[in-house]
Amino acid sequence: MNGRHFETFKASVEREIMHHPVVVDNAYTAWFAQGHLSLDQLRHFTVQFSVFSNQFLLAALNRVINADTLEAARESKEILLNELGVIYADAEGEGDPALVSTTGTVDGGRFRFRAAHFEWLLRFGAALGLGFSDMGRRRHGDAGTLFFCDELFRLYGSGDCNEAMGASFAVENWAAAGFWKELIQGLERVRAEQVPALPLAFFTWHDKLEDNHRDHVWHELRRCYDSPSFDEAAFLAAGATMLDAVRTFWVGLYEARQQAMGSARRYASSGRGMR
Repeated sequence: MNGRHFETFKASVEREIMHHPVVVDNAYTAWFAQGHLSLDQLRHFTVQFSVFSNQFLLAALNRVINADTLEAARESKEILLNELGVIYADAEGEGDPALVSTTGTVDGGRFRFRAAHFEWLLRFGAALGLGFSDMGRRRHGDAGTLFFCDELFRLYGSGDCNEAMGASFAVENWAAAGFWKELIQGLERVRAEQVPALPLAFFTWHDKLEDNHRDHVWHELRRCYDSPSFDEAAFLAAGATMLDAVRTFWVGLYEARQQAMGSARRYASSGRGMR
C-alpha cells in the first residue's frame, strides 16, 4: 500500500483515536491535577488504579499467547516480563523505580521482586495506609474499573491481530497523551501538603516510559499497515472501543468522587456532622 493511502488512514486514526474524548478531555485527571484531594479520595483512586494495573497482567499474557508472529510474541513478552519485575538488561537500580531505566530489553535482564510494577504501586499505597490485601484484586474493583479490565483482556489480548493492534495503539497513545503528567502534578501537591513520604516513582517512571513510546507506536503502525492481512476498519473499531472502555474507567472514578461529595454534603446539612 502506498504512502498516499497511509496518509488518508492516518487522518482517520487522528480523528477516531487521537481525538477521542478520553484522550483530549478527561474531567477526572483534570480535576486530579489540581491536587485538591482528600486522603480518602486518593485511597479510592489508588485502589482502583491498582486493580487495573494488576489485572493488566492477564491481558498482557493473553497478548503473548495470541501473538500472530514470533516478533509480536517477543514484543509482548517484553511488556509482560518487565511488568512482573525483569529489569532491562542495560539498566541499574535493583528494582527502585526512581533509578530503573525505561529503555532496553528484558532479554538478559535480571528479575527483582521489588521491580514488579505492582510492588511499586504497593509502596505508594502503603504511604496511604493501604496494604497488600487492600489492592489489586477484582473484588476491589468498581463496575467501571472491571469493565475496563475485561475489555483489555478481550481486545488488547485478542486473537485477531487487527483488534489487538488497534487496542494496543489506542492504549499507548492514551498513555502518552499526558494523563500521567496530570496525575503527577496532583500528587506532587498532595505530597507537599499532606503526605511528605508519598513515593511518586511509579508514576514518574511510567510517564518517562510513555514519552519513549510515542514515536515507536506510529512506526509500528506504518510497518503493520503494509501487511496484506491489515484491516483498517477492524483496527479503528478496536481502538475506538478500547478507548471507550478507558473512558468508562475514568468516568467511574469521577462519578464516585461526585457521589462521595454529595453524601458528605447531605451528612453535614443534617447536622450530624457538626457535633
